[in-house]
Amino acid sequence: MAGFDLDRALAEMNDQGFTVIPDFMDAATLAEVRAGLEPFLGAHLGRNAFEGFSTERVYTLVARGGVFERLTEEPRLMEILSRVLLPDFLLTASQAISIRPGETAQSLHTDDGFYRLPRPRPAVSYSIIAAVDPFTAENGATEVIPGSHRWGDPGAPGRLATHAEMEPLLVPMEIPAGAAVVFPGTLVHRGGANRTDRPRLAFTNQYCQPWARTQENFYLGVPREQVRAMSPRLQTLLGYGLHPTFMGMVSSVHPLKALEPGWVPPVVAQRPDRF
Repeated sequence: MAGFDLDRALAEMNDQGFTVIPDFMDAATLAEVRAGLEPFLGAHLGRNAFEGFSTERVYTLVARGGVFERLTEEPRLMEILSRVLLPDFLLTASQAISIRPGETAQSLHTDDGFYRLPRPRPAVSYSIIAAVDPFTAENGATEVIPGSHRWGDPGAPGRLATHAEMEPLLVPMEIPAGAAVVFPGTLVHRGGANRTDRPRLAFTNQYCQPWARTQENFYLGVPREQVRAMSPRLQTLLGYGLHPTFMGMVSSVHPLKALEPGWVPPVVAQRPDRF
């Protein structure tokens, strides 16, 4: 952590569309991540070509153990995000991804493409992909197109129109286990094909502006008693905060009230027939 250069990381994301934190996880953390994932792997293969029919995914990863809570609010990552997103930004997606042997490459995409705002534009979300196994060109490393975060909409100047035109521009993110790639949601990328005989394990968290709708509904996905025990930062990331002045309120009160033991929603507490 001592060698982390925030300004350089921000400049790299601005110039090429991504930056790498080479020591995002140390050996002990990697071992903890593997142990934490082991009970959940094997339960959810992809349901379509985008998820990957030979790819395992573990959703709502932030709630799967203490190590995932810590990595979700990793200090260097929070420094980066605090410079590119508004205060009280949110966690929008959190999942582990194991690309099995024989998996084909994903379609090219951007992580915030479902926010239907004209491009070129600032990113609404930012993603981190952390390597639990080393990423290689052969085992399904994330592939990116440097500079594509600045492209316009399809057909606009500066945007290539077809996958065939874009594929030669792809660069595999060949990084060691423990490293992580951070990039804006406007960057064109994909999960690569796994042409080896071993799975490639990683996890990804995505974070979005506090005014944007999140991909995962953490209010329903993470029990309130579990959120109650999390750090204040994680509680905010999961939506238990306010974006000035009242976005996120619960019947006019702060959403943290909903974490108090015995809390009853006002729509229930104020019912005339309750007593």
